[in-house]
Amino acid sequence: MLAFDNSYARLPSGFYARVLPEIMPDASLIKVNAELGQKIGLDPDWLASDEGFAMLSGQKLAEGSDPIAMAYAGHQFGGWSPSLGDGRAILIGEIIAQDNIRRDIQLKGAGRTPFSRDGDGKSALGPVLREYILSEAMAALNIPTTRALGAVTTGQMVYRDPIQPGAMLTRVARSHVRIGTFQYFYARGDHEAVKILADYVMARHYPEAMDSATPYAHMLSAIIKRQAELVAKWMSVGFIHGVMNTDNMQIAGETIDYGPCAFMDNFHPDQKFSAIDQHGRYSWNNQPVMAHWNLMRLAETFLPLLDQDQTEARDIAVEAINGFHGIFTKAFSRAFNQKLGLVTDQDEQNDTISATLGTLAENEVDFTLFFRHLTKIASATEEDKSSEYLRSLFNDASACDLWLARWRDQWRQEPDTQEKRLKIMQKKNPIYIPRNHQVAKAITAGEQGDFEPFHHLLSLLSKPFDEQPGQAEFEQKPAPHEIVHQTFCGT
Repeated sequence: MLAFDNSYARLPSGFYARVLPEIMPDASLIKVNAELGQKIGLDPDWLASDEGFAMLSGQKLAEGSDPIAMAYAGHQFGGWSPSLGDGRAILIGEIIAQDNIRRDIQLKGAGRTPFSRDGDGKSALGPVLREYILSEAMAALNIPTTRALGAVTTGQMVYRDPIQPGAMLTRVARSHVRIGTFQYFYARGDHEAVKILADYVMARHYPEAMDSATPYAHMLSAIIKRQAELVAKWMSVGFIHGVMNTDNMQIAGETIDYGPCAFMDNFHPDQKFSAIDQHGRYSWNNQPVMAHWNLMRLAETFLPLLDQDQTEARDIAVEAINGFHGIFTKAFSRAFNQKLGLVTDQDEQNDTISATLGTLAENEVDFTLFFRHLTKIASATEEDKSSEYLRSLFNDASACDLWLARWRDQWRQEPDTQEKRLKIMQKKNPIYIPRNHQVAKAITAGEQGDFEPFHHLLSLLSKPFDEQPGQAEFEQKPAPHEIVHQTFCGT
């Protein structure tokens, strides 16, 4: 038996709209995430039962459920949208697991809400499968993220271009409060609502700030730190979010909203995939810039909380925001040094990171395969074979030779043992990522009623750092005809 709470629904009514999921009697189960269910305190047998399916499909509300659609605003590609909100998602409640962490349970694609505007509030199957695959892959890569508890088909067709089968995703998150949630109230001049929201977020996600002499400044700095470190982790695995709008940056520091996101194959710092990102606003290299920009928008909403004197409040906010660059740079350097097996924090290592990324871009080298085979070289068991393979990834093999000579020189100078550094590399350089062409194949098969490729890909990606015999095709970059050049939002 599952008992919900919904602390957010106890906030003032202007924070949300009460709404019930649409009943979809022909829904059928695609996948239930028993491992996640157990982690958050759900009995896997219950989750797989008819009662569990009824919850995942929105057919029946569990005890204590108080379903709501949350209000928020946001800057979308720099343009201000004063009223967005959950247009196709319903927060049905929260559960508290044995780890004492409160987590939201949300149904995506559950029907119209007051925030749907001209939309139908539903989801096509493709975006549901995509978010399930990508979010679970991110979790396995140890990157903070929302997760997928289950997916169902709705038995309905949704009117997109073309008409597609419908589906619903059950999403688990530590929070669905976004930067855009704060913006929603601040833009309306409702500073009391901003304070209520900030107090709620502090008590739930940043309780340590409550003991500070300056609690709101403390929390703002803590949010900035989480976001800076999150973006550095994204970049270390070649992930590109694609829609880093302020309504898609979650206040608890988890990756949220897997729309036109993607993992790079060949490395280029300006790589982007989103079909709606015409100018590369959210390209790989621009992600820290845009995270900083978004956090400035958050800091603006905190001004009434920081100090009654506007000048003093602005100074406090600027100091917090100015901390972003140092935090991000440190996290980025640490992540890439670990990928390179150069764990000593030195300026020379940072120069090596820049040289590495520049060389990869100039030679159109596959990002994941490069670090994968560098790890093999570091192991010394397959050094000659892996060196030749690494050279084959480069347009100019001599560029690889020059880079390897520099790396080997630094590798030998490291004070830590080779075994220790190798273990770090093996934990930071995945063998398998959700490559765009493999995700596309799983979605296409699912749309034709075959979910085996989806299940297989999920299983593979659950252990991204482990050798898995017979799975070489999932490690390789796409053939020219398989390359995915654009990804789409899917709403």
